[in-house]
Amino acid sequence: MPPSIKRQASDSFSGSQALVKRQKSSSDLQNESALVVGRSAGRRSGALVQSVTRTSGLQAPIMELTGHSGEVFATRFDPTGSHIASGSMDRSILLWNTYGECENYGVMTGHKGAVLDLQWSRDSNVLFSASADMTIASWDLDTGLRIRRHTGHEDVVNCIDLSKRGQELLISGSDDGTIGIWDPRQKAAVDYLQTEYPITAVALAEAGNELYSGGIDNDIKVWDARKMQVSYSMTGHADIVTSLEVSPDGQSLLSNAMDSTARTWDIRPFAPTDRSLQTYDGAPAGYEKNLIRASWSPQGDRICAGSGDRTVVVWDTRTAKMLYKLPGHKGTVNDVRFSPSDEPIIVSGSTDRNLLLGELGK
Repeated sequence: MPPSIKRQASDSFSGSQALVKRQKSSSDLQNESALVVGRSAGRRSGALVQSVTRTSGLQAPIMELTGHSGEVFATRFDPTGSHIASGSMDRSILLWNTYGECENYGVMTGHKGAVLDLQWSRDSNVLFSASADMTIASWDLDTGLRIRRHTGHEDVVNCIDLSKRGQELLISGSDDGTIGIWDPRQKAAVDYLQTEYPITAVALAEAGNELYSGGIDNDIKVWDARKMQVSYSMTGHADIVTSLEVSPDGQSLLSNAMDSTARTWDIRPFAPTDRSLQTYDGAPAGYEKNLIRASWSPQGDRICAGSGDRTVVVWDTRTAKMLYKLPGHKGTVNDVRFSPSDEPIIVSGSTDRNLLLGELGK
């Protein structure tokens, strides 16, 4: 197969938007007092008053990243934790440095609809995006060029996931009721799994032998990737499933739903029939009913979720105890992610068009 010709997406990596990034006081993040840092016109001003124990290498306990002109639907650290990608209603993808001034070093445009989900390649060189324009795109992060558009879905593409090992494989879920299976080197899908309802969440098993889907029927379906059929379903959510993510150890699945609960499920091969492990409360879906996402910490000991009440919620995975309910956003928090690094850092994206990058206590 001849190599795909890279096409320049309009404005890729050029004409970077003028951004204003403020460092907020730590009270916004941890309800603790008095680390005061100000910045004006891109320069730091004011004195750093150290009265809170710092737990990361961030320039301040919380950084606000502004630049999107529409609500932010997806936020993702790269595998090193040094960079962040965000996708928005404004149809653009912005790239940010995690540390220092959190500069916006890349702007990628080309989608004709909102960017709804993002995944970094394992080597951090390629970014994959899912869009309301019914396509998936892959982007070369060295050049900012779009590598190719993956076409075939017939409605909004809500979500994507990428294989963790072996051959690189991409799966997608769409309002057209199908799950797409893609080899990123090809424009067209390898295959589709057909369902009866719009798909709003997908995830791939660590070994790639199973994939998981959630939709507007409230159930989580577990698919045998070889037989291309449903092995079993996991029921319990009372509303649309909005996100799915496999745990770092590959043994549990985290789901979030519009019923205002996150849940964990036992996905080991010989688990009991009732695979429900824990239910996590405290992150209401809100009136907008967005596809709010939840995610695991790298160690699997914590989970976090966005919320319709404008907060980020963090729980202890095992006990389901709420550890943090973090204010700061002015709209629904659509996505929140832990850094894959050893530092307790999270990033969140909101309908308020901003990202917040902050540190947690250890």
